[in-house]
Amino acid sequence: MTDVLGLPHIAPMLATAGRMPAEREQDRWSFEMKWDGVRAVAYVASGEVVLLGRSGRDFTRTYPEVSAVGAALPGRPCVLDGEVVALDEQGRPSFELLQSRMHGLGAGRGRRRPPGREPVAPPGVVYLVFDVLHLDGVSLLREPYAARRQTLEGLGLAGPQYQVPPAFEGSGEAALRTSAAQLLEGVVAKRLDSSYEPGRRAGTWLKVKHLRTQDVVLGGWRVGEGSRAGTFGALLCGVYEGGRLRYAGRVGTGFTQERLVELMARLAPLEQPVSAFDEPLPRPDARGAHWVRPVLVGEVAFTEWTREGRLRNPAWRGLRADRDPAEVTREP
Repeated sequence: MTDVLGLPHIAPMLATAGRMPAEREQDRWSFEMKWDGVRAVAYVASGEVVLLGRSGRDFTRTYPEVSAVGAALPGRPCVLDGEVVALDEQGRPSFELLQSRMHGLGAGRGRRRPPGREPVAPPGVVYLVFDVLHLDGVSLLREPYAARRQTLEGLGLAGPQYQVPPAFEGSGEAALRTSAAQLLEGVVAKRLDSSYEPGRRAGTWLKVKHLRTQDVVLGGWRVGEGSRAGTFGALLCGVYEGGRLRYAGRVGTGFTQERLVELMARLAPLEQPVSAFDEPLPRPDARGAHWVRPVLVGEVAFTEWTREGRLRNPAWRGLRADRDPAEVTREP
């Protein structure tokens, strides 16, 4: 892809998992919340907006609310980087709420409901903008983060569908406390002098988590029993290592009944007769297994990796429409 709305296509820069910079060095960093949403780059020109995910997937129709940012920037073509989030009743980002909008699940229609109950409208979303990459025909990629941030704040993006969330310059511990209070995953530390490196996972951006999470590729499911007889009992998950899909364990908790039904509807058409994993699964995990083409990516929370390379105590968090299965590797 060479351009979008006449603007250069820019793959989002990625953060590296790491530790909080030492206190004596924090004045060289800015700290932002690690939002519980979907990463998306917005291309804005002549009032029109195109929203693309990390893998290049077009989210413009999935999250039409973001198009409102076009009217806020008349005559100012630009490329913005940010995160689409759904807010709960307390105004906190909720990945669970966002699930009904990802993949088009529930988007634009009421959710499934028991007979006699009123339909529940799908949640609205907000685009949280944290970087500006191109503005008025000029690339800002080589500008330091501090300069890009100043430019971004000067755009006046403050509306019900789009916001520029605050950053904590030089205050890593304050950012962590705020993140914990909002029940977020953690913070992203960004070097003030860092340029924007499209498509790269650079050490000048660090993600520091409270909650340990991991993207996984879905390789199959185990037959459910009891209340799950019509869906599944556990998902069989993996991560890529050296181009091979290695088994990372099964995930059987963290699902609502609605998510079980929705996931089963997505898994069933992907069923295939052979396993996509590059190794045999433990016999208890393989018993009653149905294999699928490894095209769906999900996110799980867990406590640690075992010596065998399995996720300990994994719990499902949701599907990730913004992830490419081939890029899913074990996070350090």
